[in-house]
Amino acid sequence: MYLASTRSPVSGRGGGQVARTVFALGLVSLITDVSSEMVSSVLPLYLVLGLGLSPWQFGFLDGVYSGVTALVRVLGGHLADRFGRLKLVAGVGYALSAVSKLGLLAAGASPVALGAVLAVDRTGKGVRTAPRDALISLSSKPESLGRAFGVHRAMDTAGALLGPLVAMGVLWVAVGRYDAVFVVSFCFAALGVLALVVTVRDHEPGQARPAPRVLLSLLRHKGLRRICACAALLGLVTISDSFLYLLLQRRWELAATYFPLLAMGTSVSYLLLAVPLGRLADRIGRWPVFLGGHLALLAALLLALGPWAGWPVLLLHGAFYAASDGVLMAATSPLLPESQRASGMAVVQTVQAAARSASSVLFGAAWTVWGPEVALAVIAVALAAAVGVTAVLRPVRGQ
Repeated sequence: MYLASTRSPVSGRGGGQVARTVFALGLVSLITDVSSEMVSSVLPLYLVLGLGLSPWQFGFLDGVYSGVTALVRVLGGHLADRFGRLKLVAGVGYALSAVSKLGLLAAGASPVALGAVLAVDRTGKGVRTAPRDALISLSSKPESLGRAFGVHRAMDTAGALLGPLVAMGVLWVAVGRYDAVFVVSFCFAALGVLALVVTVRDHEPGQARPAPRVLLSLLRHKGLRRICACAALLGLVTISDSFLYLLLQRRWELAATYFPLLAMGTSVSYLLLAVPLGRLADRIGRWPVFLGGHLALLAALLLALGPWAGWPVLLLHGAFYAASDGVLMAATSPLLPESQRASGMAVVQTVQAAARSASSVLFGAAWTVWGPEVALAVIAVALAAAVGVTAVLRPVRGQ
């Protein structure tokens, strides 16, 4: 369905459909996400059940896992804009994440070493995300950004769907050996780097601008400041995937071998809804869809609190990602000139990643002190309030 749309020239604007660059980056993300989700799908169980970490310790590591990106996203975006080398900077990020998979083998059972390795992996993700999304934005028409990001996120999520399946197969063949999962994950990550080098062409660099001048001009942008405020507020009340899966695993008493199926449930929903919701965002507006995604997350949390928690929780969780991840970038990119595209998107992503990192630490502490049910109820109430505030705070047309 989308292959035909990739016939547009790479340097063009996608011919009204989806540019070839978007499809090529989607392929890279698909392969890389197989690698990432192989690790992510077994990591919570490995740390909590395998190494015996407390929920607070796991929350701290999960915060590191998601929060280190906040420290390097702006750096990656500025380097890409400063030197006009979006593909090169993204490639460095993909390579760092690939090397970190081998680091998991050397880390053993040391929480400190594991934290350091996860920090390297998230550094790679932080460096590559803004340049990659800038390439998607610069190769697409403004009116079809929702569809372009939806197609990319759908391909990315196809990899996220395959990753847990591969992890389950490796654990079954290797009789529960996590090191085998890490080795196979590295192989996929290396293949993703190769795919980037071979299939993706860089955007023609614009005029370089000094980094301080770029930062000052971005900070003066009222619309961007509002987007950052919304991203921070909602990020603080967004529960980590890992905590939600651990809650469901406890509720269902799911065996370790089948734990990756939880991530697959989210991925199936994300995969099916990413493109339709991206197109819907292009038609009715990106902010209504974005806020609707957070209402889907709220519904998932409320269902998870009750005795009827089941697969609808995962379907709503996937809908949340489909309506928020790429849609937020589609809402941000039209506000930014080409010379500041990666930097501006990196600022928003940095704010969001920092807020979600803090959320993981706080939720882990709340779980430890109050128990999972009370912690989940508190964050559900906070999320409902945050959605209401964001509906008022969001940028209006013209900002």
